[in-house]
This record gives sequence, C-alpha cells and structure tokens, in this order.
Amino acid sequence: RRTKMKGCFDGVTLLDNSTLSKRLGVTHRTLARYRQKKLIRYYMIDGRTYYKASEINDFLKMKGAL
Repeated sequence: RRTKMKGCFDGVTLLDNSTLSKRLGVTHRTLARYRQKKLIRYYMIDGRTYYKASEINDFLKMKGAL
C-alpha cells in the first residue's frame, strides 16, 4: 500500500485523493467536481492525483473553513 502523504522535491507535502477526501469530509466524486470546476489545483504523478497541502489550506481559508 502506498503512503497517503508524499514529500515532494522541495519539501512540499502532497496529499492523495483518499487523504484529502477524509480531511475535507467529502467523497472522491466531490473532489473530482472541485478539480473539474478548477476550485482546487491538482498534480498527476505516475497516474495518481495529488494535491499540495498548502494550496488546500488556501482553498479552505478562501471558503471560510479555517
């Protein structure tokens, strides 16, 4: 099983779909809608979707959740 959080080259923390959906309390489909509507940025690495933790925090601040 792969790790849920992954470090990036410059020390950025990356979150996968499973971790982020649990953290936000939404389904994987909701995350897909957020991506489709360009509400959150995402990165494809080896065919898997990842999100920068810092950008997710910015998203939550913008939405007033933090």
